[in-house]
Amino acid sequence: MAGLEDLYKEIIMDHYRNPRNQGSLEAPPALHALGINPSCGDEITLYVAVDAHDVITDVAIDGRGCSVSQSAASMMSEAIKGKTTAEARELSDAYKGMLAITDAGDKPDLAMGDLVALRGVSKFPARIKCATLGFNTLLQALTESGSTTTTE
Repeated sequence: MAGLEDLYKEIIMDHYRNPRNQGSLEAPPALHALGINPSCGDEITLYVAVDAHDVITDVAIDGRGCSVSQSAASMMSEAIKGKTTAEARELSDAYKGMLAITDAGDKPDLAMGDLVALRGVSKFPARIKCATLGFNTLLQALTESGSTTTTE
């Protein structure tokens, strides 16, 4: 199991050092929201472009914070591109459910891609807020563009 944990750490650090979809979207209609984790200062501004068929066509993230929050946002940005907003919401629910699993015998859904690397965060309840900031901000952007969400 140590080899798998090392691989997961590498994936997390790769997304932290080389964040995917970093920046902003200039072409409207980009939904956007600001997510803040006041307990540690993590911040994410998320921009989402959705087409007429409710498919997420582009995503951009601008943020700062710990390796968990920033790598999770990077992984999320890759995972939601090309999905409908309903599928992105389902992925958010599945991801949050994975983080709630504390029994090592439970297997996460490998269809989540790199997001599976964050499964170990479930052992550190204070870090779950960091790991879910991206998805919480996404849900806020899909609900009320231009708003701020605070992870409590």
